[in-house]
Amino acid sequence: MPRVAIIGSGLIGRAWAMVFARAGWDAAMYDAVDGVADKALGLIAEGLDELARHGLVQDPKAAAARVRAAKSVADALDGASYVQENVPETLEAKRAIFAELDALAAPDAILASSSSAIVASLFTESLTGRARCLIAHPVNPPHLVPIVELVGAPWTAPGTIARAKQVYEEINQVPIVVRREVEGFILNRLQGALLAEAFRLVGEGYVSPQDLDKTIKDGLGLRWSFMGPFATIELNAPGGIADYCARYTGFYKRLQSDPAGVAVYADANIARILQEWEEATTPELLAQRTRWRDQQLAALAAHKKTAAPSP
Repeated sequence: MPRVAIIGSGLIGRAWAMVFARAGWDAAMYDAVDGVADKALGLIAEGLDELARHGLVQDPKAAAARVRAAKSVADALDGASYVQENVPETLEAKRAIFAELDALAAPDAILASSSSAIVASLFTESLTGRARCLIAHPVNPPHLVPIVELVGAPWTAPGTIARAKQVYEEINQVPIVVRREVEGFILNRLQGALLAEAFRLVGEGYVSPQDLDKTIKDGLGLRWSFMGPFATIELNAPGGIADYCARYTGFYKRLQSDPAGVAVYADANIARILQEWEEATTPELLAQRTRWRDQQLAALAAHKKTAAPSP
């Protein structure tokens, strides 16, 4: 069986272990904090059982048995052809762990970081094996949301990107290739643009935060769950994308000339939004909502797995 090393066994690391294990890979999981990787094994087994209830994994017990807690980074890397790093999102942490990974991993092993914003060139430039390093940014939680953004540094070998893309396709993720480095990559930049406008519209009193959320979940989000923005606008004008741009982009041009700026995240605006949100937040409530979200995502993933492909 192919073997992956999962470095960091928090929420993202555990999800990656489930993704690889349900696809038949052996996964060795290491965490720098004593006991965390061992505790993660039970959570992974529970997560795989939940996936099985939605038909998203055939044999959850066999998948869970393919995951083990490693005693050290070297132990996790033993026999691994692929490495998925998930340490905290700081430049110092990335530099330190990638220096160790590059020194200890097999020469032909790919080193992938789950970084959500830090580009690979900032922490791989001095490495001997920098050509095998890249970003493989998932979406939380990756065992339910399959997109993976592949972003190489200027020195990442094209073969590294191609091999990584093949690996993620084989484990039933949906990799996309970001052609050159950009902070935040693609998904977070799109999310950031939508968030900025959401904060502005609520902060300036045009709509309540609850009604804005409904606009997405009962409006745009329904289409976006199975077709992207370009496919969406292609069907919103008789002549497709070119016709849509000719008909409707006057408004969008005016909107872009007055973009939402940093003021939308100012303390005063955030306070206005929180006052209107009026929902108490406790760790217990957030955990409950997270479980609900994951159940809904699992049901949606099961539906999309059996839905007819686009014509």
